[in-house]
Amino acid sequence: MAGKNGEAAMPATVYLLGLCIFAMATSEFMVAGMMPSLAAALGVSLPAVGNLVSAFAASVVLGGPALTWLLRSARRKHSLIGLLLLFLVGQAVGALAGDYQQMLWSRLICGVAQSAFFGVALALAAELVGEQRVARAAALVLNGLMLASVAGLPLAAWVDQNWGWRLSFWLVAGMVALAAAGIAALTPSGARPQALSLGEEGRRLARPSLWAAYLSSGLIIGAVFAAFTYLAPLFTRVSGFAAATLPWLFAGYGLATVLGNLCSGRLADSHTRAVLRGGLLVLLVALVALASLAQWQAATAVCVLLLGLAGLPMNPAMVARVVRAGGSGPMVNSLHMSVVNLGLMLGSWGGGALLDAGWSLRAPVWLGAALAALALASLWLDRAGHSWQATGSSAGMPR
Repeated sequence: MAGKNGEAAMPATVYLLGLCIFAMATSEFMVAGMMPSLAAALGVSLPAVGNLVSAFAASVVLGGPALTWLLRSARRKHSLIGLLLLFLVGQAVGALAGDYQQMLWSRLICGVAQSAFFGVALALAAELVGEQRVARAAALVLNGLMLASVAGLPLAAWVDQNWGWRLSFWLVAGMVALAAAGIAALTPSGARPQALSLGEEGRRLARPSLWAAYLSSGLIIGAVFAAFTYLAPLFTRVSGFAAATLPWLFAGYGLATVLGNLCSGRLADSHTRAVLRGGLLVLLVALVALASLAQWQAATAVCVLLLGLAGLPMNPAMVARVVRAGGSGPMVNSLHMSVVNLGLMLGSWGGGALLDAGWSLRAPVWLGAALAALALASLWLDRAGHSWQATGSSAGMPR
């Protein structure tokens, strides 16, 4: 659709990229919504299933940038199709998994493919729309991440409750196959991107303001997923919700995430720092309240809605800050994805470690609150904060 002042419509590829991120994020998130089923089917503990979330994140951290570097001179379209096919293989391995090791391989393969895809997708979106509209295009692509929580996660949990977790894996695989076909049919091949030398890429990545942005992003996502990974058992064992209500609780969380993303997306360009500060304050309050009041169902529901409103919806502001500090190239975005997933991995692993040590199901939520407090403090560590303060235009973005 046309934007203001006769602005051209977004290319169809941008929306297809959002669909791809939706399918991939659903695959990443849905393990948290079906933890009891996977634990029973694979014969492992809840913390072991939580470690599958960490394994996915670890593969993003370690494998994504390396794969992005290998694909740096390939045409974006060809890279995207190859990465979608690799993700499809990983998803099929998960659907057919007969033991924990096979499921672990599934998570590792999918994580590597997702990280590299994220970087290439944002770079392609920037190429298709131009720098003046890169933030808007990135927001549309990232909407797939938000919709995964409002639609993908509860749908996967509902399918798990009624037909088993394997069907959830196959449905995501089908979405990935359809998205790959759409990319192949509608995306122009384009020219081969100019490959930067290792030294040139290193100089771009050495900017202190970029690493300050990475630090905040990692802590924010770590805070969210320390609590999120163990919400399902918290709902049933502490709050006393029936298992059949889990899809509805996750749907409420997801809807709050989408609404929060709509607000954040509108404000992030011109009020980047304010979005991050305000979001972190709400996130911190929500996590402390959830850890303290989880025995009451009404309080739990309110806290989960606040967690949805102020957790993942900080992504547009996080991306805007990173792009302004380091540019919109695939390596910068892929490394951002790696740092984010490092935070996810450490938050999820930390929550599981606390449970293994005998702490209650509230402990991961308290860990999330501590990480949120550190993220809030990290904003003041950025001595060059004025350099990424949004101006409402792309003039300040590095080229």
